[in-house]
Amino acid sequence: MDHNLHDKIETLLDNYFKDLDGENPNDVYDMVLHSVEKPLLIYIMNYAQGNQTRAAKILGLNRNTLRKKLEFYNLNF
Repeated sequence: MDHNLHDKIETLLDNYFKDLDGENPNDVYDMVLHSVEKPLLIYIMNYAQGNQTRAAKILGLNRNTLRKKLEFYNLNF
């Protein structure tokens, strides 16, 4: 794993929890997943020049799974 990416995510999570200021955290897993997944899909789809088969292979996903995720985020490639 890229330690630089790991460190950045850890820093962002530290900031998130500090900013809660006593409030209870909720749905952190989904929040993080949705915060990362959409920009990742956009980046990889652009990198693959809109080719879903190539993008799915790069991501290590089944092409149908990729298509469902693109539909979920309303991304048209």
